[in-house]
Amino acid sequence: MNIQRWIARREPNWKRLDTLLKQVEKKGLKSLKADEIKELASLYRSVSADLARSRTQKISDTLTQDLQILTSRAYNQIYQGSRRQEWAAVWEFYRWGFPAVVQQTKGYIAVATTIFIVGAIVAWWYAWQDPTFLSIIVPEQLIRMVRDEGKLWMGSIIGIEPLASSSIMINNISVSFAAVAGGITGGIYTTFLMWYNGLMIGGVATLVGQNNLAYSFWAFVFPHGSLELPAIFFAGGAGLLIARAMFFPGKYSRGDALKYYGGLASQLVFGIVPMLIIAGIIEGFLSPNPAIPAPIKYFVGIALLSLLIVYCNLKKPEGFIEGRRQKAF
Repeated sequence: MNIQRWIARREPNWKRLDTLLKQVEKKGLKSLKADEIKELASLYRSVSADLARSRTQKISDTLTQDLQILTSRAYNQIYQGSRRQEWAAVWEFYRWGFPAVVQQTKGYIAVATTIFIVGAIVAWWYAWQDPTFLSIIVPEQLIRMVRDEGKLWMGSIIGIEPLASSSIMINNISVSFAAVAGGITGGIYTTFLMWYNGLMIGGVATLVGQNNLAYSFWAFVFPHGSLELPAIFFAGGAGLLIARAMFFPGKYSRGDALKYYGGLASQLVFGIVPMLIIAGIIEGFLSPNPAIPAPIKYFVGIALLSLLIVYCNLKKPEGFIEGRRQKAF
């Protein structure tokens, strides 16, 4: 191989890549036009091949080092730039996308929430009318602790907060994912989970109310429940979206309906994961902590719920939701 001729032929590419990289390093990847970005990627691959040849042919240590630096710069800009764009997309989703999806699917979320609330009311009504009803839906150990010992069960978390917090997160995420996956049963399993969890909350609320422990119980529930329960309602809405796509595609083909409604459901799931993580941390460390006064716990719960409501009602300039709808197809 004629080394001087090869260098002369390849050097313009090296200089062009260096020029593009200087612009990207100074102004960012967005400063390049679309064809320049393609050119940057092409030159990176080409110069990487030149580096390999330089090493194989042992052309020059100085040239090899220069090409190594050039390819490293290109790699950093191309792949780190992609990661920056991915993180920017994540930030954009949590800033505007998730509230937009919640607003767009509020009907399904409302149905899931209603099923839960009706289940809670039914449990409350029957538990007050027939005390034996509680033994059907509430674990016997829990009933004995509240009725016979006059205390709540939250004290078992004290001393094992990290373990309890992680276990709670995993459990809540599992329940939420099960509610979403229940959509493939036509929403029957999703409906059952919403109903069953409503019965449980209603039954337990009645139990503590009958034994004058309601104030302490709700002081425990409010801080984490302000995020945990809405997240479960969102998951229920996601499951109903999948059921809608599978069994009631409407004007869409079933495949298009699954793509569209399944896309909305997956965005709801992506949005609730941080809510469940935060709720798990609060439930493990703050909610059961006897050193924190009950009024502060109530305040935290009300504040978090208020912030969530405000957040879910945020609106981005018109066109954002429509753009996401088009991307779903």
